[in-house]
Amino acid sequence: MASVTSLAATVNQRVADALSAALPEAGAADPLLRRSDRADFQANGLLALAKKLGGNPRELAGKVVETLGTDGVLADVEVSGPGFLNITVADRAILATLAARAADDRLGVPHAATTGTTVIDYAQPNVAKEMHVGHLRSAVIGDALRNMLDFTGEKTIGRHHIGDWGTQFGMLIQYLIENPGELAPAADVDGDQAMSNLNRVYKASRAVFDADEEFKERARKRVVALQSGDAETLDLWQRFVDESKVYFSSVFEKLDMEIRDEEIVGESAYNAMMAETARLLEESGVAVRSEGALVVFFEDIKGKDDKPVPLIVQKADGGFGYAASDLSAIRNRVFDLDATTLLYVVDVRQSLHFRMVFETARRAGWLNDQVKAHNMGYGTVLGADGKPFKTREGETVRLQDLLDEAVQRAAEVVREKAQDLTEDEIQERAAQVGIGAVKYADLSTSPSRDYKFDLDQMVSLNGDTSVYLQYAYARIQSILRKAGETRPVAHEQLELAPAERALGLHLDAFGGTVAEAAAEYAPHKLAAYLYQLASLYTTFYDQCPVLKADTREQVENRLFLCDLTARTLHKGMALLGIRTPARL
Repeated sequence: MASVTSLAATVNQRVADALSAALPEAGAADPLLRRSDRADFQANGLLALAKKLGGNPRELAGKVVETLGTDGVLADVEVSGPGFLNITVADRAILATLAARAADDRLGVPHAATTGTTVIDYAQPNVAKEMHVGHLRSAVIGDALRNMLDFTGEKTIGRHHIGDWGTQFGMLIQYLIENPGELAPAADVDGDQAMSNLNRVYKASRAVFDADEEFKERARKRVVALQSGDAETLDLWQRFVDESKVYFSSVFEKLDMEIRDEEIVGESAYNAMMAETARLLEESGVAVRSEGALVVFFEDIKGKDDKPVPLIVQKADGGFGYAASDLSAIRNRVFDLDATTLLYVVDVRQSLHFRMVFETARRAGWLNDQVKAHNMGYGTVLGADGKPFKTREGETVRLQDLLDEAVQRAAEVVREKAQDLTEDEIQERAAQVGIGAVKYADLSTSPSRDYKFDLDQMVSLNGDTSVYLQYAYARIQSILRKAGETRPVAHEQLELAPAERALGLHLDAFGGTVAEAAAEYAPHKLAAYLYQLASLYTTFYDQCPVLKADTREQVENRLFLCDLTARTLHKGMALLGIRTPARL
């Protein structure tokens, strides 16, 4: 299918051509076209152009209007204020463009002009530990970004950089060696049982570790055995990893996310690379020895004492930390996976660490103008009191509990609205509505900002919530069902009411919005577009009778607007990872 040119792009090109024809001395000039509440579009570029040419902006604007004229695309062009162009497009042009979008499976969303391979690091749980509310944003934002990038033509590779290496595993493995049979085989348990097993073993091993100095020493030696590749130790470590994966899968399934097993790559995967990473950095002079440790210094990155903060690649005792594994991961992703972009969806509190890691990789030549890294730092999930979200006892909130409560609240909303749904259908919708509510609350906020977790607001039918969008979609499906044999058809000769025009012009902006949101890693821009779409549809629904319109052509045309709105809501929500049930 050929790409669909948006009406805004068509108008922008027409005005740019008129500028060049009327003012050849100006050369190529940007009309600075934008949507306006005074007309359909406003072009503001004449003001800067007049200043550049030393002319009167209103007179220059008049010349452009004469050159533009009106036709099947432009219904009216007038000069406003100091030299703005207020442009109204023809109803026929709106419907013709929407018909082209409706005929396109992609709804007019273009493929990116340049594409490559993005390795996206998101959804990073820790082996043998429960997922908590702090794991929510990385998973939700990362999944939405991946959907958007995939849809706009980028090749994406997921990486879930799980914590699966280090001191705590010596403790866990040593306990399991001394208490065999404590951990059931992963194949024999479900997600809840897996986490229960892991929690029990973790708490029991921690109690012994804290109370028994001899056990603590044996656990430390077990870490050395693990990192040295001891077969028995690795086998027991793998059991913890497998058990954890069963649990991870159950949580991600509740989040309605696909996590591919081959993309779960822990710190351990880079263990064999770390010594070489250190050697390459030292030999190239990027890292230097300081007090026995191998470090990288940055003059422009300073700590509280105003002294340069070093990145420690290798400790004085020869051990490796996060910097070594993160730098090794960059080498793997660039040279083995042929990545052109490395996208990290991590807590904003790790921004300094990644700033140093990326700069080190640039100095080493692993990152450059062709291969870039971007830290998508996200803010904190807050409680209603504006403080980090905790339980009443001050504990971190379990993610599974949070999701279960969201589904339970959604069930109450669905049951209240349900007219012809069975209890099983209510529970199915509740999962779609509840999980959608949690995701949308996150994604409708700029990732860098903190946001308050308020389930009452999240599952509300009013305001900027996913439930409001889902309800708009379900309402349209109800209308389409009631239409029976009458099909949606665009009738380009019809005159549009103001609410129809507003809805149509916004539908025309879908392709550009998705492309911009993907390019800028900004899912909140897509969420804002969808909320405005649902709001404009509500106004249209209130002001423009659909099935009781005056003529058959008008009924079909309004059904066409309904159908395209539903398809756009469905596609946009799917890119955010949110379901749109046909009945609520």
